[in-house]
Amino acid sequence: MSKKVLATEDGTVIRHKPLGTRIWNHRGYYIMFLPVLIYVLIIYYWPMLGVRYSFYDYTLKKIEFVGFKHFQSMFFGKDSSDFWRSFFNTLQLSIMKLIITTATSVIVSVFINEMGNLLAKKALQTVIYLPHFMSWTVTAAIFTLFLSASSTGMINETLKEWGLITESIDFLHEPALWRPVFYLVNIWKETGWGTVIFLATLSGINPELYEAADIDGATRMQKIWYVTVPALANTVLIVLILNLAKVLNMFESVFVMYNTRVLDVSDVISTYVYRKTFLSAIPNYGYTTAVGLFKSLVGCMLVLVCNWASKKVRGRGII
Repeated sequence: MSKKVLATEDGTVIRHKPLGTRIWNHRGYYIMFLPVLIYVLIIYYWPMLGVRYSFYDYTLKKIEFVGFKHFQSMFFGKDSSDFWRSFFNTLQLSIMKLIITTATSVIVSVFINEMGNLLAKKALQTVIYLPHFMSWTVTAAIFTLFLSASSTGMINETLKEWGLITESIDFLHEPALWRPVFYLVNIWKETGWGTVIFLATLSGINPELYEAADIDGATRMQKIWYVTVPALANTVLIVLILNLAKVLNMFESVFVMYNTRVLDVSDVISTYVYRKTFLSAIPNYGYTTAVGLFKSLVGCMLVLVCNWASKKVRGRGII
């Protein structure tokens, strides 16, 4: 087989060997890459073939093609109210959690950056970072003990001793209180991880900016507001954009904390699919697959929107 000949704009001739020859010459690299390729195909792409069941009635008794029946039921049928409730709960919980945890991480990062004692700074950063490594199951168990309405609940017993309440507050079973508790738990668990990103940004600020501010007679709060915060703004925006693409991927953090009494405010798409699949007497896998497909399509749209926003903000996309 003859070699492929290409010419650049300046007239330089480049001769390429045939593809088969190039693969054989670099066979060692391809052999090393092969296990990764097989893993990706099996774990990520092979399950995508199951998308076709979105158009089937797939139960333990039959598999029958029904077209767009499940999508009609999802959007307009008897299950539509529960589906739309879970969809809007997912958006609200995810977006609010993202905004609150990002804001908390920024505030804590600025506070740590302003600390003069290096040992205290490292100790505080380590302490607030540790909860990130806990599983959501352990995290939920800890806060359940703290917030329990029984005599073992430390928060309720403390409030009673202080005379602030006379009866226990059921934090995890009251719809009006569940979301604030959920946001609080996420702040406790994820703030430390966020500070790593923002402290890295703060460490790159030119010290001459603070020196110039000192010469101009700026106070500490003025230096934070006019030097530190603007330096963080671009990083904050990037973090928000990158995480916005994952707002629908919420399951474990909700699953370990929600219950039937707070479904109206806590049920998200993933828990909705879980209940329809594993808690139904005769689950219809076709319907739950259709819900999952819709979730994936919305997630894909969000990724494309975030990619467009990323190009506008920092000049390059995320994909």
